[in-house]
Amino acid sequence: MSERAAPFYCPYCGDEDLRPSEALQGGHGAWECAACNRAFQLKFLGLLARGLRHSDAGGNEI
Repeated sequence: MSERAAPFYCPYCGDEDLRPSEALQGGHGAWECAACNRAFQLKFLGLLARGLRHSDAGGNEI
């Protein structure tokens, strides 16, 4: 089994000084940002059945 992916930056302030957190309930996927003093949790919800489709406008449409 492979290791879980770690976030590269804080989703709130964008800083890269992140540490795993055991303070949040459950503890799995929980991270603390030393810059903004926030804690957040990552969770994989699943795969989309239809995937991405390209539109004529050049952007991705879900």
